[in-house]
Amino acid sequence: MKHSAGTLLYRWIDGELQVLLVHASGNYNRHRPWSIPKGLPDEGETLEEAARRETREEAGVQAGELVPLGSIDYSKSRKQVHAFAGPASDEAPQPACWEIDQAKFMTIDEARQRLHPEQQPFLDRLLKLLAK
Repeated sequence: MKHSAGTLLYRWIDGELQVLLVHASGNYNRHRPWSIPKGLPDEGETLEEAARRETREEAGVQAGELVPLGSIDYSKSRKQVHAFAGPASDEAPQPACWEIDQAKFMTIDEARQRLHPEQQPFLDRLLKLLAK
């Protein structure tokens, strides 16, 4: 099984929770769902280190303090996605590599509509974490 790692960075704007998501570039991805910034770990890299690197590479944002949100398994591919949550910095997200055509903060409601269905549990886990 392949392992991928990413972040679910969040911020509060006027009392409303927003999360950072990215969209894969390419015409064939035009109607595909959004994702948390994520990717495969390099050799010798921890999952958290990979999540931080991928967030920087895909969204142009540096992740600060992170806590694990657990993992999900994709049903159609042999991939397990590990997520880490943390508050976002003040940096404006922007696609930082050719793989990504959009990187933006969106409300939880918008994220639920756009996020890859199998990554949806990460939103619920974030809400539970923030409710503590």
